[in-house]
Amino acid sequence: MKILLIILLSILSAAGEGLPVMGGAAAAEHFLSTLAPAQREKAALSLASTERENFRYTPRDRAGLPLKEMTSPQRVAAMALLTSALSEKGKLKASQIISLESILATLENDSVKRDPDRYFLAIFGTPGDPKGWSWRLEGHHLSVNIALIGDKCISATPSFMGANPRQVDEGTQHGLRVLAAEEDLARALTLALLTAGKSEVIFNTKPPTEILSFENRSATALDPVGVVASDLNPLQRSALLTLISEFTGRYRPEITASDMTRIKAAGIEKIRFGWAGGTLLGEPYYYRIQGPTFLIEVANVQNHANHIHATWRDFSNDFGRDLLGDHIKLDH
Repeated sequence: MKILLIILLSILSAAGEGLPVMGGAAAAEHFLSTLAPAQREKAALSLASTERENFRYTPRDRAGLPLKEMTSPQRVAAMALLTSALSEKGKLKASQIISLESILATLENDSVKRDPDRYFLAIFGTPGDPKGWSWRLEGHHLSVNIALIGDKCISATPSFMGANPRQVDEGTQHGLRVLAAEEDLARALTLALLTAGKSEVIFNTKPPTEILSFENRSATALDPVGVVASDLNPLQRSALLTLISEFTGRYRPEITASDMTRIKAAGIEKIRFGWAGGTLLGEPYYYRIQGPTFLIEVANVQNHANHIHATWRDFSNDFGRDLLGDHIKLDH
């Protein structure tokens, strides 16, 4: 298992370095072409499949073909598809999240539940279909959902990344914090706002135990909390946008272009940021960024505040619902 993990991580970290990146449709077609019939039956699903929106970030089996059932060339093809969507930053985060499974397997003495090969790739519909198709790579603490029309991405949400442990305290990866930026940027913004007298940024001294959107297939707007961007000065607003870009920046700019257009068109001044819990490093906390069209949630409460969940959702276009809905209803 360790050898396979090393191969996977080296493929993922090296993918795209000095080589042209394949478009999503070409990468998906190439991946499917490498599969035996039984493998293809698992990996290629209908766009109308109910599994397409079966969003999960907990350790469990999923629809799709697991990494453990792929040959080395098939893994290379799978990672090429992932690379067609993720930025360099996103690839690094994804590879590190997968690597944490080996650490958990040792800490919990459970290599079955904590298996770095337990990540599943599924392709829904026909790659390159001008009416729409999608693909997903998902496993514990990682959910990448890409919806496309032809070769143009129309949605990169839901997008979930998590880290357990939040900070590795021993072994060869001692000190690793996979989601450090998501944590440090938000804490710095909170402290800056408190210094500026905006005490309302902290909406509760006790954080919820989990992100409130959970594994829900549809995300809905939560209570408005914290500060609103219209009340921030240019520097504070810039810091908030930098924090948001840490989530959208998991993907290539051309992938999230449509998402950012939606966020900006709905009104940046309407975005709210709120923090719950302690502000000292190591204290449990939760924060929420919410605009008219989207929701970002981060919770670091479990395992004595050493287990972080970070999600980005779109209220109407998760899984590309806005543009794929009619196609699914009419053609399937």
